[in-house]
Amino acid sequence: MSLVAYKLLHVAGVFFLFAAIGGAILANREGAAGAAARKLVGITHGLALLLIAFAGFGALVKLGLTDAGIPGWVWGKIVVWLLLGAAPFVLRKKASLGVLFWWLLPLLGAVAAWLALFKPF
Repeated sequence: MSLVAYKLLHVAGVFFLFAAIGGAILANREGAAGAAARKLVGITHGLALLLIAFAGFGALVKLGLTDAGIPGWVWGKIVVWLLLGAAPFVLRKKASLGVLFWWLLPLLGAVAAWLALFKPF
């Protein structure tokens, strides 16, 4: 698969991830967190996380960045991935964090983009 294809899949995964997290926030806020809503959010969230990881590591291999170990900026992106991965579970236990997450999580996504673009360490 080409590097461009990996990047496209990675970005598509990010779109689905934020759609799922937004759905989780709104469903918990509006009390609409029924079984069907939770199932759709959970499936979308899980598939998005898998797609992001698959495409991200595929791109790293394609770029040859895994030969000498994983760079520091990638570890930063993995931490962001883990935090975004935990978001729906935290929201389910603590729905009052929904407004904070609504504003904070896109900033966390911007941090991941910054790490990928500028590779500061």
